[in-house]
Amino acid sequence: MHHLNLLAILVAAISTMVVGFLWYSPLLFAKPWVREMGYDLNDKAKMEEMRKGAGPAYAGSFMAGLISAFTLALFLHWGRAEGLHYGLMVGFHVWLGFVATVQFTGALFMKQSMKLFAINTGYQLVCYLVMSAILTVWK
Repeated sequence: MHHLNLLAILVAAISTMVVGFLWYSPLLFAKPWVREMGYDLNDKAKMEEMRKGAGPAYAGSFMAGLISAFTLALFLHWGRAEGLHYGLMVGFHVWLGFVATVQFTGALFMKQSMKLFAINTGYQLVCYLVMSAILTVWK
């Protein structure tokens, strides 16, 4: 563990929050995500309620990002990731083998639309690629 860059792990975890703010913003996927989740953008009370409950969700999301970044750093360290390309391949395969498959199974059993699945798992893919880049390049 003494070979891991803890600052890079922290920055990688923070990057998941930054990616999330962009991914789920009006700039990218906010409107389709809200629709697919079954919310009505015109229901101001429901939208305000959703915003009020966001604090604990953001805290939990950051903790999950920290655990993901730490675990990914371990995989990259054990795999002796030397270059950005190798790091990105590890991140992609971790996403494909563990994240996408679990989210797909969940979407099937929760009867989520494939559009919602694509939005959410796409976010995770970008997160794992960004984290991999940070953790591989920052020695």
